Amino acid sequence: DFIGINLRIQNNVIDAAYKNGVKKFAFLGSSCVYPKIADRKIRESDLLTAPLEPTNEAYAIAKIAGIKMCEFYKKQYGFEAIALMPPNLHGPNDNFDPETSHVMQGIMRRMYDAQNAGDKTFTVWGSGTPLREFMYIDDMADAAIYLMNKNTDDETLFNVGTGEEISILDLAKTIQKVVGFTGELVTDPTKPDGTPRKTMDVTKLFSMGWKPNNTFEEGLKKTWNWYLENKEKFESKKKS
Repeated sequence: DFIGINLRIQNNVIDAAYKNGVKKFAFLGSSCVYPKIADRKIRESDLLTAPLEPTNEAYAIAKIAGIKMCEFYKKQYGFEAIALMPPNLHGPNDNFDPETSHVMQGIMRRMYDAQNAGDKTFTVWGSGTPLREFMYIDDMADAAIYLMNKNTDDETLFNVGTGEEISILDLAKTIQKVVGFTGELVTDPTKPDGTPRKTMDVTKLFSMGWKPNNTFEEGLKKTWNWYLENKEKFESKKKS
């Protein structure tokens, strides 16, 4: 489903945009299009240089096809298309389901529930050492608008991110402060860690004059405050 649905969506949308005279087109991907690179940040030039993470392969291959479709429509037809690869995103209207959400949102929700339940400990899956990058959604939108208004004739692929990374354990500690959880954090090394490092090299984007407006903690607090203001809708889903 991941590869089939995404291929059909992007093939139809990119082709229709070109045929209908769209002046500039932005295709959104994900950092999972890149291979595992643990010793440094991920560069745009790393695309298709090594095998993909197997658990994300179907989705990643579809997104890579979209990147290449933008690139070759530009080469063959002069269609102005760019492909933006963001890191882990968070913000208003996010998914906070403890079973299906991404790592930041899942920890927020489970830690909030643990605090309300009076739990003395909170378990972080894995060793807590993997490094990840998180970006507030307003910054992603701002970067997209910035690139749409810039001359990008010679480039197609852009990493979009903060260039900052944090370990999963330090992420949990930061969330603990924001949520107000008073128990102890423990790790469970029997659970999988995933890719050891997944941080974007955003040198190209930053050299064009763009920088994020929110620090990591500012964005995290905004996401958390939005959840607090809207938590009833998530709790009602859980009851139903």
